[in-house]
Amino acid sequence: MSQILESVRLALSSIWANKLRSLLTLLGNIVAVSSIITVVSLIQGVNGAVSDAIVSDLGADAFTVQRVGIVRNQDEADRQRNNPRITLEEADAIRRYATTISSVMAQAQQSTTVAYRDDELESIQVQGVTEEYIDFSTFDAERGRMISPIEVDRNRPVALVGWQVADRLFGMADPIDKVIRIRGVHFRVIGVSAKKGAFFGNSLDEFVVIPLGQYQKLFGSRQSLTLMVKPRNAELVSLARDETRVALRIERGLKSAEDDNFGLVASDSVLDIYKQATAGIFAVLVGVVALSLVVGGIVIMNIMLMVVSERTREIGLRKALGAKRRDIMSHVLIESITLSLTGGILGVAIGALFARGLAAATPLPAVVELWSIVVGVVITGLVGLFFGWYPARRAAMLDPIEALRRE
Repeated sequence: MSQILESVRLALSSIWANKLRSLLTLLGNIVAVSSIITVVSLIQGVNGAVSDAIVSDLGADAFTVQRVGIVRNQDEADRQRNNPRITLEEADAIRRYATTISSVMAQAQQSTTVAYRDDELESIQVQGVTEEYIDFSTFDAERGRMISPIEVDRNRPVALVGWQVADRLFGMADPIDKVIRIRGVHFRVIGVSAKKGAFFGNSLDEFVVIPLGQYQKLFGSRQSLTLMVKPRNAELVSLARDETRVALRIERGLKSAEDDNFGLVASDSVLDIYKQATAGIFAVLVGVVALSLVVGGIVIMNIMLMVVSERTREIGLRKALGAKRRDIMSHVLIESITLSLTGGILGVAIGALFARGLAAATPLPAVVELWSIVVGVVITGLVGLFFGWYPARRAAMLDPIEALRRE
């Protein structure tokens, strides 16, 4: 153990004594490890943000029925382009045929201008919902109350507004019972939704929820609806999707040989597609890191060969005093590994700082994962071991008499 610590101390002393040479030697490892930490941190942060946004939008166990589902290629896009629109009658069919469903909500949305007195907000998402919307966790009221089923059923001109809409239109004033205008039609604000934050710099709080009947008066009734479907419990999600699919096929009179002319979209399906896309980034990262590590390893090997050459007389003296080949070899290997690990640790620090700085300066979130730090450090240690083996073996094989003659 003392020999290992002594070898580490000598390696660190050598690094400190030759700062510029050491920095240039370790540059490949620093670039490789900082790349790992930065990219993994950003990808993990984005994955978490996307996952939260999708689950927040769809719900953990809920899924949606849409006119067009997930499109993976041009053939699917062409086939789904002529799908018929989703209607309220089809929501009733799902309720009628699917026994594992607890709730089905129909909704539609469109961006428009929302005004209060002389203030106007553009590109606000207006959502029309049926009375079942209260069963889904994507909606909530921080102040005031939710729109009641009776108000939805009777198409009352009432609205639940997003947190940022309330903040921008009313400021410090209480928005409850204030009257806003949507396309010139007056709506009474009865609630303010809890703050959801932002996603990649885009606010999730700029929306207004109104009864679907009022929405169709504003924007027309021919727009295709989106149906949010909630199973009775999480264990029934797969069966609920199958029953929903069968219910829609029955309602539309599709034959067994005909493809579905609607789309079923669940949060896990969207996440799978997103993760497949980010897998390409990981593949590129592996190539960059591998190239940097090979370059860094070759440089470390050359430096260790130079160190062995500089210490030829010292190695000869140690062997003359009884040092065995394995002692010389382990000393050089430990120095090589220490040198490589120093680059790995510097790369971890630089990568973490860069990821945090990028997250602070941009909408991109970053999460520094412990496993990425461990992987970065372990890989650089293995690089030091692999590329230090040849210089260590060369040092161990030196003839002590010839080594002592070296000037």
